[in-house]
Amino acid sequence: MATLPTTRKVAKSKRKVPDYLIYEMMDGKPIYYRDYQSVLNKTKTLEQVIGCSSLQAVIITYLLRTIFRSIDDKKYHVLTNEIGNHIDAGNNLSNDIAIFDKTLLTPDKINKKYPDVPPKIVIVIDTEADVSELTGFGYVYKKSKKLLDFGVERVIWIMINTQTVTVIEPNRDWQVREWNSDITIMNGQTVNIAQYLADEGIVVDE
Repeated sequence: MATLPTTRKVAKSKRKVPDYLIYEMMDGKPIYYRDYQSVLNKTKTLEQVIGCSSLQAVIITYLLRTIFRSIDDKKYHVLTNEIGNHIDAGNNLSNDIAIFDKTLLTPDKINKKYPDVPPKIVIVIDTEADVSELTGFGYVYKKSKKLLDFGVERVIWIMINTQTVTVIEPNRDWQVREWNSDITIMNGQTVNIAQYLADEGIVVDE
């Protein structure tokens, strides 16, 4: 009597995600760009996923223009373009704007790698990260804590969907405000995002 061949289930290997879809590293694990799965499935292009919206770009430009008007560029570097921070071997975090004291980010530390010294101020507009495993709040909390523990003095999160600004500082309660408030960046310098957008005639859907 012939015996039937046994069948063995072969587990499907998990699809490898290319390194160019990694937004940052946290605790040794990659955090991918939001909608990275759409790139893998070829329903979106890489540029659609990693690029920022026109509204994000306008807000970043407004912040940078305001900062550059009053900051002492002999004392500080104001860096943008998703400037990263190398905290340790397992943590490379990405920021939209980072203000560094030049006594820490000295010329010998400016190279082709992420800075390994803490910025004074970090600003993040929304986030390009896929936060499905952490939840939005969990991601903001965990990233902010790592930045503060590293030595950052103030982390500012600007959330477009909720039109809020959250200011996080060491040993202080989080300050969550609507973005029509005056928000201090540093040294008494303030921005008011809602007022700026209104002055430009830009309407943001709620």
